[in-house]
Amino acid sequence: MRAVLVPGFTQTPASWGGVVAALRPEVEPVTPDVPTDLDWPATVATLARTGGRGTWVGYSMGGRLALAVALDHPRLVDRLVLVSTTAGLADDHERAARAAADEQVAREIERDGVGAFLDRWLAQPLFAGVPRDAPGIRERARWSARELAAALRHLGTGTMPNFWPRLQELTAAVTIVTGRHDAKYTAIGDAIAVSCTGADVTRVHLDSGHAIPLEQPGALAALV
Repeated sequence: MRAVLVPGFTQTPASWGGVVAALRPEVEPVTPDVPTDLDWPATVATLARTGGRGTWVGYSMGGRLALAVALDHPRLVDRLVLVSTTAGLADDHERAARAAADEQVAREIERDGVGAFLDRWLAQPLFAGVPRDAPGIRERARWSARELAAALRHLGTGTMPNFWPRLQELTAAVTIVTGRHDAKYTAIGDAIAVSCTGADVTRVHLDSGHAIPLEQPGALAALV
């Protein structure tokens, strides 16, 4: 079995280190890099080509991209595991406001540099449960300001399509995973589960915050 593991914003494939280490020997992990210099459709197409067929597991931004692969390239996705993620923003005004907010953050990254931005990013309450020695923390420094800013502009929630009306198209089995201490994404995960009317859906709540691959890698690996 192949498991294609797509990381979140600011993360690298190394962020899956804890999950990969806990996978059973018969699981072949595939950890593609997410390109930051392409627009949304081209990024999805590139990931589909490099990831190939298997169980697609995506965390946060990676979950939005894995969902896009499942919708646009369904033959590649045997099972979809969505971790702490969303199907987009349904309201046009909310989507425009989010795109504007992401643009502001992108400019701050370009102004202040990667180190200062990562310090602020990881200090958010959303990541309070992440161990300081979690896999991939140091590797995030490999990003340039240009790359992280481009990721926000090209792959942010304000830029991605609204996938809520398309969730009923999913036919592969879907597992939706959220942390019990992450109220916002727990509610979103519940809504996604209800909307996947054409798929066999499993809903999982773990004793975690938002960053499940870093907080509960063993439990997530067991689900995969």
